[in-house]
Amino acid sequence: MNILVIGDIIGKPGRRAIADLLPKLKRKHRIDMVIVNGENAAGGIGITSQITQELHLLGIDVITSGNHVWKHKEIYGTLNKDPYLLRPANYPPLVPGKGSCIFSVGKEDKVGVLNLMGRVFLAELDCPFRKADEEIEKLSRKTKIIIVDIHGEITSEKTAIGWYLDGRVSAVVGTHTHIPTADERVLPKGTAYITDLGMVGSLNSVIGIKTEIALKRFLTQIPIRFEVEKKNIYLQGVVITIDNKTGKAKNIERIQEKVRK
Repeated sequence: MNILVIGDIIGKPGRRAIADLLPKLKRKHRIDMVIVNGENAAGGIGITSQITQELHLLGIDVITSGNHVWKHKEIYGTLNKDPYLLRPANYPPLVPGKGSCIFSVGKEDKVGVLNLMGRVFLAELDCPFRKADEEIEKLSRKTKIIIVDIHGEITSEKTAIGWYLDGRVSAVVGTHTHIPTADERVLPKGTAYITDLGMVGSLNSVIGIKTEIALKRFLTQIPIRFEVEKKNIYLQGVVITIDNKTGKAKNIERIQEKVRK
């Protein structure tokens, strides 16, 4: 099984890149399933119900998220309704939505997807390590193929999650920092790992935001409305090959494709 996992989609340019590049990537890599992080798909921060549906119609099977998923209140109902839209599982139990799902691939295979969020420099949530134990125990009753998105600020926390879950899940992929890391590998017990997938956004930017606006924010420390950069858009992520029977990863390949339009 080949699963394409894509980094944070940044606004309309990122969504257009998905529409432009995804069909080609699916054919080239013989993709069976597509997972993206969509928490910045609406104007560079948050996601809406309409955009959730748009991404699903473009061929996205599961949408994960993170701390920005709550930006637009309309999404609360969508989180409760749409089975393919996730929020981090280690939020308190009374918040809308769910943190994991089971997705059917073909006639026989099922894939579990788990969304977690780190706690360092982010919200004071439940422990992602213990929440992973709880969720994986449930998911593993139904499938051996489990993909984990750990949405975190620092590399050490995400790396620790990778080692903690090695051999218990098929893959651990990091999101949130929008900068792809060069540490993709299969860990000793069979879990594919990368600290950060990157983004679907502009390389002529500061993590997808217009450079001049981001610089002004850093230089003045005054709140400024961010604007998404529209030029030089790339899609970044990984293709993970998994043994359907064992759930172990065979390979992980980092990809970066440019929008030519």
